[in-house]
Amino acid sequence: MVNTGAMSGSGNLMDFLDEPFPDVGTYEDFHTIDWLREKSRDTDRHRKITSKSKESIWEFIKGLLDAWSGWVVMLLIGLLAGTLAGVIDLAVDWMTDLKEGVCLSAFWYSHEQCCWTSNETTFEDRDKCPLWQKWSELLVNQSEGASAYILNYLMYILWALLFAFLAVSLVRVFAPYACGSGIPEIKTILSGFIIRGYLGKWTLLIKTVTLVLVVSSGLSLGKEGPLVHVACCCGNFFSSLFSKYSKNEGKRREVLSAAAAAGVSVAFGAPIGGVLFSLEEVSYYFPLKTLWRSFFAALVAAFTLRSINPFGNSRLVLFYVEYHTPWRRKTTKLGKYPVLEVIVVTAITAIIAYPNPYTRRSTSELISELFNDCGALESSQLCDYINDPNMTRPVDDIPDRPAGFGVYTAMWQLALALIFKIVITIFTFGMKIPSGLFIPSMAVGAMAGRMVGIGVEQLAYHHHDWIIFRNWCRPGADCVTPGLYAMVGAAACLGGVTRMTVSLVVIMFELTGGLEYIVPLMAAAVTSKWVADAFGKEGIYEAHIHLNGYPFLDVKDEFTHRTLATDVMRPRRGEPPLSVLTQDSMTVEDVETLIKETDYNGFPVVVSRDSERLIGFAQRRELILAIKNARQRQEGIVSNSIMYFTEEPPELPANSPQPLKLRRVLNLSPFTVTDHTPMETVVDIFRKLGLRQCLVTRSGRLLGIITKKDVLRHMAQMANQDPESIMFN
Repeated sequence: MVNTGAMSGSGNLMDFLDEPFPDVGTYEDFHTIDWLREKSRDTDRHRKITSKSKESIWEFIKGLLDAWSGWVVMLLIGLLAGTLAGVIDLAVDWMTDLKEGVCLSAFWYSHEQCCWTSNETTFEDRDKCPLWQKWSELLVNQSEGASAYILNYLMYILWALLFAFLAVSLVRVFAPYACGSGIPEIKTILSGFIIRGYLGKWTLLIKTVTLVLVVSSGLSLGKEGPLVHVACCCGNFFSSLFSKYSKNEGKRREVLSAAAAAGVSVAFGAPIGGVLFSLEEVSYYFPLKTLWRSFFAALVAAFTLRSINPFGNSRLVLFYVEYHTPWRRKTTKLGKYPVLEVIVVTAITAIIAYPNPYTRRSTSELISELFNDCGALESSQLCDYINDPNMTRPVDDIPDRPAGFGVYTAMWQLALALIFKIVITIFTFGMKIPSGLFIPSMAVGAMAGRMVGIGVEQLAYHHHDWIIFRNWCRPGADCVTPGLYAMVGAAACLGGVTRMTVSLVVIMFELTGGLEYIVPLMAAAVTSKWVADAFGKEGIYEAHIHLNGYPFLDVKDEFTHRTLATDVMRPRRGEPPLSVLTQDSMTVEDVETLIKETDYNGFPVVVSRDSERLIGFAQRRELILAIKNARQRQEGIVSNSIMYFTEEPPELPANSPQPLKLRRVLNLSPFTVTDHTPMETVVDIFRKLGLRQCLVTRSGRLLGIITKKDVLRHMAQMANQDPESIMFN
């Protein structure tokens, strides 16, 4: 007999997804989202809005607002990201110069801003003015001599230690997720992984503040990578204000992809390069709609940054030039004490960096000087050439000249700076502070490139009759530009570290304004990738992802082994049978016990344990929420109530408690493969569809399950790596 007396007055039992309840459709921390499910939910939402928009003017207006909400979010992201980047740039300039001195007219002025306002600044000494005083002048009224040098040296170290200590303390106490570059985690999140709090408001605030502190401390790191994290925090904040994005993890990731583009746009002043970076390097799912919105967000962010004008030259680019022609550790003994580690590395950096003018200044200033061409008005010692008094050529066509004392001094100083920068960057990247790798990598490449450029220039000058110079470098000609070698070297080094190609070339020519040198940049990017790939296919961000055990399926990885789905699926031989739910014969208590005794993300639903014929798949979290809400909202639901997933309730004795219908919890179209499907195909399906799990069947009968974690472990095993390095679901 069917227990009709326990049913509601309408004769139908309540399905607990007919009326939504809190947290339904959400995911637990450190779990992977179901892309197909999120796509389906968004399609249903859009279909519902379209249907309602025909009912009234108000519903039509609501439909328009929903359609335009994406562009509004992009506008807000661009405005906030551009503003934060401008503030960070201004603050870094001031605090970096604060280590060396202070402006008497206004202490919040940087060295350059202070001397702008002085009427006594001359061209020869344009970096000196009475309004700017070094600490030795301010404290003991001495500007020269050993005592003044030592005092300035000590003040430099003390300010660096103070900035670094404040940064690591703020990160440790308020926002542990604010450390590092952020790009590896952003890539993982965009692939569908959940890391709650990583893009939160506290992380945004602390990362912005500490980014200023660590860059100002003089550590060998950059702010460009962390700015991508900052922009994605902005994207996450604004997407939470619109239900279209806050209730759909798949749609939220479209916003985050665009935010990443805005981050690179404000980091380098390269809006087009930012879009390509998001497409090539960080995004997992990048539809055409996201491409346009990314471009809009990057454009707004770049325009906002230009309006703030942090570089004081009305340019977006960091290193504008005009030419006239694997190393990360997982644990260390010191790494167990993050504050002490930061203090020690900062002290070593400051002590070694101060005596060398090429390591004392900020890395951005160093790269800018290395990129610059030597014109008649340049005062850098890199441009200390011996001039021919009989030269009558115009200023913009200066021929190659023999190197003077300043150039040779600069060469050995650059050589020491190069060695120091390589070593200290290895230890700096990975500390518990915001740390980017773009600028240090570019600095290493630029120093090596400039030295090679000067060497080739002098060879061409002194041996212009050699066969390699004879056809294109005649005496008295400007045939070698050392600054171009520096620019190409910077691109090559950054490309080798990150394995970027197309986006790198675009970023570099947007960064420098040197569009005419796109061919050597392309050659450098391709060559550096080939050379780096010879040592290993992973870039620094992929290596970081694997180091942390995140479940990330890289589209660049190839799977060529001849294994089948049956070799990877669980349960394997000798293991307990698969935990399943039956469609109409398990009680609430049976299901709660199964949930309590296992930690699986979900359970296949079959007709019966005898037939094992597959019906669908139920998510663990939604089962828990549905049972909890059913006990609160529906009378008669007890532990021995039958739970069923069919449209009609099962036949029950007259005295049975009221059954619980959870039909809409069930995914009736789970993705399935047969046991003889090649794993090459399975891996491709997981990559392109963003699957969380896949069921294995034979003639409709359930055999097992393959999860994303199983796929990653199998790939690691086939590559002779540790399969247990995959730590999250």
